Amino acid sequence: MSLSPTCLEQGEREMLTGQLALTISAIFTGAAIYINIAEQPARLQLDDRSLLAEWKPAYKRGYMMQASLAIVGGLFGLVAYLSTFEWRWLLGAVVLLANWPYTIFVIMPPNRQFMETPPEGATAETRRTLKWWALSMPSEVFLASWQS
Repeated sequence: MSLSPTCLEQGEREMLTGQLALTISAIFTGAAIYINIAEQPARLQLDDRSLLAEWKPAYKRGYMMQASLAIVGGLFGLVAYLSTFEWRWLLGAVVLLANWPYTIFVIMPPNRQFMETPPEGATAETRRTLKWWALSMPSEVFLASWQS
């Protein structure tokens, strides 16, 4: 039995979709790890005002990047699943997209508080909440790395 060229092309498309999903999820995971082991610990060395002033633009950039990666990676994972009906692609896509509800319900409430606080208004309570924020991020890293 020989494979027709269209069969090979379909298989190559399925492979490419899965590779893109995996690559995007790995980038998402790498970004989450970087935030946890490099960026946030360095930020916590700053005084309260500088800590918040540095966190705000970093959060805006990180939010846009990670939100985009989660959506695009999740969609590629769903396409890979629909192309192959391999349940692991669906599981990976769901886990990557699960970062959205976690972010909305756990991470966003303090993020809104930080964004509304002017840097001059940062206090020891701001620092404590940002430390809690940093401790809640490993859950995101776990979700991201588990699906990679």
